[in-house]
Amino acid sequence: MGVMSSNDVEVCTEVVPTPATTADLGWALATVTRAYRRAAEGALSAIPGGPRGYQVLMMAAGSECSNQRVIAQELGLDKTVLTYLLDDLEKASLAQRQPDPADRRSRRIVLTSKGSTVLAAVTADLAAAEHELLSDLDAAEAATLRRLLATVAASASQPGESACTESG
Repeated sequence: MGVMSSNDVEVCTEVVPTPATTADLGWALATVTRAYRRAAEGALSAIPGGPRGYQVLMMAAGSECSNQRVIAQELGLDKTVLTYLLDDLEKASLAQRQPDPADRRSRRIVLTSKGSTVLAAVTADLAAAEHELLSDLDAAEAATLRRLLATVAASASQPGESACTESG
């Protein structure tokens, strides 16, 4: 596909896969990531911080890893950045910080009822975006891709890297 320029010349605006690029894992992952971000952008706009805010809410929803320090470590966020993000999530009434019963000096991130509702809606919107993104695959292929990506993602983490098992 192209776009007509001011000189009535068609300019290519689409990246055309070549045998060299389709065999390149980095190229494929980057292309899929860009497409996913475009598809997910609308859904994530409902959450302060977009993708980062969504990840924090997802981790808070899974009680095994809701400690503020652990969330920062798991997501690779600076503690200060996470603090500002949590301030925004609290202002939007999506989450709140509470003392961690396992360590009173720490804070757990807990979803509010509004946070749970918004998270469920955004998760459904993201599932629809993912379905659209994977529409060229049949259900079995999509399930296989998800399983394989989950395996690669799990093995890409360094052994012992996850902090969720420490004090989650």
